[in-house]
Amino acid sequence: MTTPPSPASERTADAAAERLPPGQYVPRGWPVLHYGRVPDVDLASWDLTVWGATADGSSRRWDWAAFGRLPRTEITADLHCVTKFSVLDNAWTGVSTAVLLREVPPAPSVTSVVVWAEYGYSANMRLEDFASPQALLATAHDGDPLTADHGAPVRLVVPHLYAWKGPKWVRSVEYLVEDRRGFWEERGYHNRADPWREQRYSYQEDPGDGPAL
Repeated sequence: MTTPPSPASERTADAAAERLPPGQYVPRGWPVLHYGRVPDVDLASWDLTVWGATADGSSRRWDWAAFGRLPRTEITADLHCVTKFSVLDNAWTGVSTAVLLREVPPAPSVTSVVVWAEYGYSANMRLEDFASPQALLATAHDGDPLTADHGAPVRLVVPHLYAWKGPKWVRSVEYLVEDRRGFWEERGYHNRADPWREQRYSYQEDPGDGPAL
């Protein structure tokens, strides 16, 4: 005979369901999805650069040791993949995007950023999304260093957007005075990527949501 769920378990399931954007489900484990092969990153030559329309016109570069000296923060947030799975209650540790914005202020005219990763992969977003209090360049997940297939050594996490807006294997951040689509945005994904509005594909865009395709 099947044991019916307890009222407590029903409440837990209901609470989890309320946290899921439209069309999402909770998988078993943390699926691995990415385009192309996993890079073999050498930390001795790794660096992170912030460039583009900076306030003083200069760029800033950190090698792995210097990046490791930047202040660390931890957030707990859900991750929503455009392929419809959501992983709840992730504990991310890393460098807040606010630290980069403080270290390398953008020019007043900056409206957007492009985050660049290995192999030329990129994702664009509004500056306000990149500057979200929960956005960070993550180096660890649930207390353990990121694995290579989940984006080590550094992946961007922007919890209020679909996860493709948070590239794995990040290498640079470019400040823009005019929005420019990233890798998936050029290939039919929505420019804004709000999971609560189910902004998955470019055909759903309203005027002003992004540059012309």
